Amino acid sequence: MIARLCGTIVSKTIDQVIVDVNGVGYQVSVPLSSFYQLEENQAATLQIYTHVREDALQLFGFQTPDEKQMFILLLSISGIGPKVALNILSHMDCHALRDCLYQEDAKRLSTLPGIGKKTAERLILELREKVRKLYPQQPQTTQIAPEDAPQDNHHDDALSALINLGYKEKQACAALSRLTREFSSMEEMLKAALQQLSQ
Repeated sequence: MIARLCGTIVSKTIDQVIVDVNGVGYQVSVPLSSFYQLEENQAATLQIYTHVREDALQLFGFQTPDEKQMFILLLSISGIGPKVALNILSHMDCHALRDCLYQEDAKRLSTLPGIGKKTAERLILELREKVRKLYPQQPQTTQIAPEDAPQDNHHDDALSALINLGYKEKQACAALSRLTREFSSMEEMLKAALQQLSQ
């Protein structure tokens, strides 16, 4: 069972990276939080969850133990598989998710792609007490920073990324159209669009 990888990021895409560890390349699925921070040709350490199926062995990587722990908690919910759990953490960091569960904020959870009202309520019902035991301290309220919105630089790449993450094209286009400031990278534009979609 692989629990951690230390190596060099050889390449990265919107949902996975290749980590070279002593000449062996490991394909690791990562949430957007890691995608934003990991850079090609840079050293990285990832906390790994190894998911074994009859036909595949998949590695899921996280930059913090808290993120990995939240991923494992999500997998304990019936009907939530690794891809859905990773998708949840791609749109809401583990601290914001913890706050939603503390505060029983089903409305905000149901804004996540692939998570409807019933699934949001089930997440709260089944994870609220587990989260309180793991994180007994009071949650920190997460504030979403207001964005001045973007121009068309990186627009197509960000739109494609949003569609790959499960948003409808119309929904993704609407979020991007509400951005007006210029962005230096697709990752920055994607972050801003995701903040719009989570409001």
